[in-house]
Amino acid sequence: MPNDSDTNRPSSQSVFDTKHLMTDLKARAVRGGIATMLGQGDQFIIQIASTIIMARLLVPADFGLIAMVTAITGFAILFKDLGLSMATVQRSKITHEQVSTLFWINVTVSTVITLVIFGLAPAIAWFYGEPRLTLITMVLSLVFVLGGLTVQHQALMQREMRFKALAIIRVISILAGLIAAIAFALIGISYWALVIMQITTAMFNTAGVWLLCHWRPSHPFRRVDVKDLLVFGANLTGFDIVNYFARNLDNILLGRFWGANVLGLYSKAYSIMMLPINQIRAPLNAVAIPTLSRLQNDPIRFERYYIKLITLIAFISMPLMTILFVCADQVIYLLLGSQWLGATDIFKLLCINAFIQPVSTTWGLVLVSLGQSKKYFMWGIINSVIISISFILGLPWGGIGVAAAYTIVSYGLLLPTLWYCFRQAPVSMSGFFSAIFRPTIASIVMGLVIFVLRSYFNFSYEILSLVFSAISGSLTYLIAFIILPGGLLILRDLYSYRLLLFKKEAS
Repeated sequence: MPNDSDTNRPSSQSVFDTKHLMTDLKARAVRGGIATMLGQGDQFIIQIASTIIMARLLVPADFGLIAMVTAITGFAILFKDLGLSMATVQRSKITHEQVSTLFWINVTVSTVITLVIFGLAPAIAWFYGEPRLTLITMVLSLVFVLGGLTVQHQALMQREMRFKALAIIRVISILAGLIAAIAFALIGISYWALVIMQITTAMFNTAGVWLLCHWRPSHPFRRVDVKDLLVFGANLTGFDIVNYFARNLDNILLGRFWGANVLGLYSKAYSIMMLPINQIRAPLNAVAIPTLSRLQNDPIRFERYYIKLITLIAFISMPLMTILFVCADQVIYLLLGSQWLGATDIFKLLCINAFIQPVSTTWGLVLVSLGQSKKYFMWGIINSVIISISFILGLPWGGIGVAAAYTIVSYGLLLPTLWYCFRQAPVSMSGFFSAIFRPTIASIVMGLVIFVLRSYFNFSYEILSLVFSAISGSLTYLIAFIILPGGLLILRDLYSYRLLLFKKEAS
C-alpha cells in the first residue's frame, strides 16, 4: 500500500481512491478487525484498571457529578461531527477539496459549541442544584474543540482501513488519561481527577491523529459541491441527536429526581455492562462500515459479509453477557468493592438487555453503508421516542425500574426494527435469526449449567468462583455450539480467518 504524501494533497490512491482495497478486501477486513480488536482489548484492560482504581479512590457521588454534566454536554459532541466523518468513509469517490471544506465546517462548529457550553455552565449547575458543576462544565467544554480537529483525519484513516494506527492512538490516549486521573486523585482533588482524565485523553488523541495521518487540510473551497455530503451527514446527525437524547434521558431523569448516589450506581452498572460490549462491537463495526460501503453495489457479497459479521458478534457477546448475568454479584464486588453492591440488580437487568443489543443494533450498519441515511434517521426518531417513554414509566422505581423498562422495550422493538430496516436491503430477517440461533441456544444452555454448578460448589474467594464459572461455562458453550446443526462448520469458518492475518497485503 502506498504511503500518504506529506503534502497538503496526499496520494489519491492512498487516501481518496479506495479501488486498490478491493483487490484483497476480505484479508484487509480481517486484519483490520483483528488489529482493532487487539487495540480494543488493550483499552478494555485499561478501562477495567481505571474502574477498579478510581472506584476505590473516589466515591459514587464523584462519578455522579461527572455523569450529570456529560449527560447534557455530551449531547453537543454530536454536532462537532455533523455526520461528515461517515460521509467521507461511505462515499466511493471524494476529493481533497471536499474533505478540506468538511474539515473547516467541523472545526467551526466545534468551536461554537465550546463557547456555547462554556456560557451555559451556570444554567447546568442551576438545573441540578449543584454549584460545583459550573466550573466542571467550563473545563469539559474544551473537549469539543479538540474533537473537531480530528474528525476528517480519523475518517480518512478509517476509509483507508488504517485500523492499526487508529487503535494505537486510542490506547495511548486512554492510558495517558488514566495516568493523569490517578495522579490527581492521589493528591486529593476528588471529582476533578475525572475531568482531567477526559481532557488529557482528548489532547493525546488529537496529537496522535495529526501525527499519524499525514493529510493536511487546505483552505475551504467555496465552489466545491458538498451538498450531498452535508445532506447525508445531516441525517446521521439527526439520528445521533434523537438517539443520544433517548440513551441519556435515563441519566438526566435519575440525576434530577433521585440524586447523585442513585445515578452513580446506575451509571456505573451501565458502564460496566457496556465495557465488554464495546470491546466486541466497536472494532467490528469500525471495520464493517468501510467494508460494507465498498460492497454496496454487490448484494450477494454484502449479505454474506453481514451474516458472518453478526454471527461473529453473537458468538462472542451472547455467552459473555450470560456469564456476567449469572455472576453479577462477584463481578460488581471484584470490580467496584462492597460499597457498590447496590448496583447488582441493575447490572443484571442491563445484562439481559445486552444479550441481544450488540446484534440488534447492526441494522444501522446496513442502512448507513447503503447510503440510506434518511431511513436511518426516521427509524431513529421512532426508536428514541419509545425508549424515552419507557424511561419515564420506569422512573418511579428508581434505577431498577428504568433498567427493567429499557430491557423490555429493547426486546419489543427487535422485530419491527428488522422489518423496517431490512426492506429494500440485500439482507433478510430470516438470515439474521439464522445467524444468531446457535449462539442464543448455546448461551442459554451455558447459563443453566453455570447456575446449577454454582449451587453445588462454594468457594471461599469471589475470584475463584468467577474463574470457575467462566471456565466451566465456556466449555459448556463450545460443546453445545458444536452439537447444534451447522455449529462445527461455523467454528471452522471462523478459525480459517487466522490464515488471512499472515497474508501479504496487495499494494
